[in-house]
Amino acid sequence: MAVIFSAEAWTSFRQTLGRWRRLADAPPPDEAVFLKRVRFVERGVVLPVKLVILPLLFYYFFFARWFVEPTAPREDLLNALRNFYLLYLPVNVGAGIMLWGMDEISPRLLERVVYSTAILDGVVLAALTLVTGGFDSALYYVFLGLIVRNAAIIPHADVQIVVNLLITVSYVIAGVLDVGFERTELQVVSSIGRGGLGDAWREVRPEVPAEPLLLRVLLLLLMTACCYGIQMLADRQRQKEHEAQEFEIKQHQLEAAGRLAAEIAHQLKNPLGIINNAAYNLQRTVKEGKTITQQIAIIREEVERSDRIITELMGYAKLAEGKVERVDIPDELDRAVAQVLPAGAAFDIKVHRDYAMGLPPLLGQRGHFSEVFANLLTNSREAMAGKGEVFLTARGGEDYSVVVTVRDTGPGIRPDQIEKLFEPYFTTKEKGTGLGLAIVRHNTEIYGGTVSVESELGKGTTFTVKLPARSLMRIRK
Repeated sequence: MAVIFSAEAWTSFRQTLGRWRRLADAPPPDEAVFLKRVRFVERGVVLPVKLVILPLLFYYFFFARWFVEPTAPREDLLNALRNFYLLYLPVNVGAGIMLWGMDEISPRLLERVVYSTAILDGVVLAALTLVTGGFDSALYYVFLGLIVRNAAIIPHADVQIVVNLLITVSYVIAGVLDVGFERTELQVVSSIGRGGLGDAWREVRPEVPAEPLLLRVLLLLLMTACCYGIQMLADRQRQKEHEAQEFEIKQHQLEAAGRLAAEIAHQLKNPLGIINNAAYNLQRTVKEGKTITQQIAIIREEVERSDRIITELMGYAKLAEGKVERVDIPDELDRAVAQVLPAGAAFDIKVHRDYAMGLPPLLGQRGHFSEVFANLLTNSREAMAGKGEVFLTARGGEDYSVVVTVRDTGPGIRPDQIEKLFEPYFTTKEKGTGLGLAIVRHNTEIYGGTVSVESELGKGTTFTVKLPARSLMRIRK
């Protein structure tokens, strides 16, 4: 029986799948924690170990005899390893110098150095495994340590998993190549008539049973998964501690800002009310003077307008009654879409969603963020007259931030209007209030964020909102 999924069901399935993927993804890397781990692991442990191992490798590669009578394949392999070592040595010297002066280089460059050395170390370890017994080599246990080391110093989850999987693959390739070299050597020994030497070789180097080999590979994969899981749990715990600190700070700031806004509004509304009453009584008293009456009417009109503006600004701030929450940006975008473009409405608008994995959560009042996204989507809907396409993206930005873009296929905005878009009461619509985009800017800037717009007539408009996940709130004066 065929099952037909509606567009709404498919969208719901994709959203649910995305939430599960975001749940399994590690939190974004913390630059301070990354530098601390590199300083301890790479500079404090790995670098001294390499200072001992590299000279030993130089001796064994160029002065010691690893094989009594190496065959041609083994001799070619040793020559290749010697040449590779001559490349590996200066790379490690340069990386060591950069690690020693890591405080003077950028974290991004340091990340590239760490990734490169981690991959090179895996290749060298696989090569040493190839010449020390293949699957029988005791260096297998070093692979486990290398996986743990990579989990500690590589902050990005996807890169960490890829590098550790490459380590596992390198071990398997080294073992397979060793078996191939061994069979080639046996054929050479048999072809030159060395008698029973080939059988004796087989007794010295028996084939590794498939079951122990499979267990070794599974152990490497299990170590990769466990290290990733432990790092994810540690990072989530660290993230919760940071969130708890910022939660308390932002909650106090919001409460203080709310009290200040309420006090200012109260102090302004009282004299305005008095002025309005006085002007009304004065107007009744001097009805005979037309000029005076006209001026007083203007005063009353302006006072009423000021009162209306203050009343709207009281709702515009919305700081007094809110509470700080942990806000997931992709979820808020989905809620805004459901609010502004509900499935049952007659809007012919197609929404394209593209949310990156591992976005940091934001701490603040949920209403502030929902107003930002809802107003941007409303602006796009009205600009397209209910027909067109909207593209929503959410990406991780610099300095631990989230960058959201809302792009539509509307008619665009004239260049002379772009600079005024975020000003209160400026609108290009007949029935617009001019507060929608002003609220977007206001709610963004109180969290230290920014909002910008790019538009071209006939090609649509793109709004970009950048929201720092860890900057303290800023109260606009």
